[in-house]
Amino acid sequence: MKGLIFTELLAMADEAVGEDRVDHVISGCPLSGGGAYSAVGNYPSSDLIALVQGFSGETGLSVADLQKAFGHWMLKYFSSSYTHFFITKRTAFELLESVEEEIHVEVKKLHQDVDLPTFESTFPSPGVMVLTYRSRRGLVDFCEGLIEATLDHYGEKGTITRDVRQLENLTVADFTITLEAVK
Repeated sequence: MKGLIFTELLAMADEAVGEDRVDHVISGCPLSGGGAYSAVGNYPSSDLIALVQGFSGETGLSVADLQKAFGHWMLKYFSSSYTHFFITKRTAFELLESVEEEIHVEVKKLHQDVDLPTFESTFPSPGVMVLTYRSRRGLVDFCEGLIEATLDHYGEKGTITRDVRQLENLTVADFTITLEAVK
């Protein structure tokens, strides 16, 4: 996993619980490199899972809620650091639909070694999107947090349901996003 994910998780945790408690969690986690991360480095996803579990214990938030909160945090980071992807899209659905064919294409140009999840979008009816996530990492709650934050970013309201299953070494989640009718 790209180090940026780790540095941002640590920044979020530092803001939430303070540097001393972050250091305490890091020292108690089985981490591959001892807990030192560079935004441009590559690290095992097992480190991310260990940190999330450690911060869950430190904050009292469930692992699922912490992953969702981190999804919200990362959407804020992405929207401020990569504004060009956001200003060219008028709706949450437009942005979510562009992840695989536009955003991930650009990420792969910069980082050929990156192992990204895949996303496929379908629109079974007006105001409804099914976004299918496939990943070896199984960060379904993180992904749901990103979706929630995307709706918030565009000022849209909706419900998100999900169907999660394991297919061999992949976690697959179908997120059904139903927008509320605008009054």
